[in-house]
Amino acid sequence: MENLFKGIFDAEGATVISVGDFLTCVGTALVLGILIALCYMFRSRYTKSFIVTLATLPAVVCVVIMMVNGNIGAGVAVAGAFSLVRFRSLPGTAKDIGMLFLAMGVGLIAGMGYIGYAFLFTAVLCLVHILYSFINLGGEKKTRCYKSFRITVPEDLDYTGVFEELFAEYASSCELVQVKTTNMGSMFRLTYDVVLRDSSKEKELIDKIRCRNGNLEVNVCKQVSETQL
Repeated sequence: MENLFKGIFDAEGATVISVGDFLTCVGTALVLGILIALCYMFRSRYTKSFIVTLATLPAVVCVVIMMVNGNIGAGVAVAGAFSLVRFRSLPGTAKDIGMLFLAMGVGLIAGMGYIGYAFLFTAVLCLVHILYSFINLGGEKKTRCYKSFRITVPEDLDYTGVFEELFAEYASSCELVQVKTTNMGSMFRLTYDVVLRDSSKEKELIDKIRCRNGNLEVNVCKQVSETQL
C-alpha cells in the first residue's frame, strides 16, 4: 500500500508525503478556495465558471507544490506554466486577475504545509476586499465622467472641429479616436473619448450635438481603456 503513493522516479530514501498530510493540505485548500469564491461574489458580477475556478484553483496549486517538493527545476517549469494562464484565457478585469493570484497564493502556502498561515492570509485578504467594497475605494464617481461618444454625421458635413467647441465647454479632455464610414458610405461615425466635467450635464451635451449633426444617431457609452483590464 505504501508503494502505491511513491513515485516511480523517486530516489531511494526520498521523503514521501503521507496520505493524511496530503488530504489535510488539499482539504484546507478547497475550504479556503470556497471562502475566496464567496468573498469575490460579494458585490461583484460573476459567472459560474469563474466561481468554480476560484474554488478549485487553490487545491490545484497546492497539489502541484506538494509534488514539486523542493525540486527547483520543476518549480521553474510550474511557474512558467502558470504564467501562460493569463495569455490563454479571455481578458478579464484587474479584480479577476487579483483574485486568481490570491487563490494561487493560498494554494502555494497550503501546499508548503503552512495551514495556519494559509487561513490567516485568506482571512486578511478577504476582509480587506470586503472593506474596500464597503468604502467604495476607487468608486464610480470619477469613472462616470469617462465616456465614449459615437456620433453619426452626414457625408457632406466637414466633421473637422465641428464638435470640439462643445466638448471644450462640457469636458476637461476630448480625443477623436476613430472615424468610420457607415450606411453604404453615405455617413460617417465619429468616436470621441471624453472626460466630462459634470456627468449630470450629459443629456444637455447630447442635445447640442444633435443640433449640429442633423439629429442623427448619438451613442454614449462607458469608456473602455486598458487601465480597466
